[in-house]
Amino acid sequence: GEVGLLFTNQTVDSIRSWFNEFSKDDYARSGCVATERIVVPAGEVFRGYTKEPFPNNMEPQLRQLGIPTLLRQGKITIDYDYTICEEGDVLTPQQSHLLKHFWIKMAIFKVELLGCYHKNSGEYTAYNETSGTGSNDNSDGSGME
Repeated sequence: GEVGLLFTNQTVDSIRSWFNEFSKDDYARSGCVATERIVVPAGEVFRGYTKEPFPNNMEPQLRQLGIPTLLRQGKITIDYDYTICEEGDVLTPQQSHLLKHFWIKMAIFKVELLGCYHKNSGEYTAYNETSGTGSNDNSDGSGME
């Protein structure tokens, strides 16, 4: 995944607590496991929680991604229910693109802290990825800079 740096005068405990609680819904990428079954019902094709119709210029792209679409009177339609994914499927690139087009989020974005550099002591603390505890953990909550 991506890696970044955070510079702060906050305490180590407050930063770790904030990141442990932080999460956002996100679009699943290929290789992720589907959390639910998603079926596009027959008829005009709508997307998202707002049930907006797709713009007609999206029809070729939806067809290229595997949905058997037709353009009827300027509206994107399908003749039968189309299953994008089943719960437990490992998503393909096409499925993950379709889920994004339909505004369906199946992943959770979280930030994993890998470690902390302490400016005053010059010490680096690496955190254990599975438990969130460090090998040289500074448990007194002193500042992290």
